Amino acid sequence: MPYKRRFSRRVPEINSSSTADIAFLLLIFFLMTTSMDTDRGLTRRLPPPAQAGQKTEPLKLKERNVLPVDLNGRDELTCNGEAVSVEELKLRAKEFIANPSDRDDQPEKVTETIPYFGPMRVTKRHVISLCCDRQASYKAYIAVQNALAAAYNELRDELARRKWGQGYAKLSPDRKRAVRQVYPQKISETEPPEHPDASPTPSTEK
Repeated sequence: MPYKRRFSRRVPEINSSSTADIAFLLLIFFLMTTSMDTDRGLTRRLPPPAQAGQKTEPLKLKERNVLPVDLNGRDELTCNGEAVSVEELKLRAKEFIANPSDRDDQPEKVTETIPYFGPMRVTKRHVISLCCDRQASYKAYIAVQNALAAAYNELRDELARRKWGQGYAKLSPDRKRAVRQVYPQKISETEPPEHPDASPTPSTEK
């Protein structure tokens, strides 16, 4: 019987030297092209802490200068004791901040000399008092904060367009500062009434 020589077949090897480089490039590509959700905080500047031995007295505000906004543990929103939606809150806040008709039941106006505008009647002493229950959802709380911030932003944008024909965001820093003097953001957060040590925590924007 003749001898048959057997030949073993060798499987061709795949060159994988560049696989790591390709995977790295794909990773960079997806990182550059994929949008990721990011949490955004609220822009606020808290008042400076009281120094040792310094006594703090509660602020005395006229009732007409305060707009009470309440968010309870069931995410129910009220403004000045009336149930409102988030959109209605923004509209009421704009009316309260500007007091265009100089009504007696809305913030009192004082005359201020403001750069680029001269003497103006502004609601310098107004305060929006936000009372949020700790059981309220974070989503509802942010929605209320956004509505209040939007009220100020829209008033400033409208004023900038009337004065200079462009939006507030496009103004120079000096002009933005002047517009903020006309509509200063004043939002005070308080604890719910069941907390005996509740006191307003005023905050201003950065």
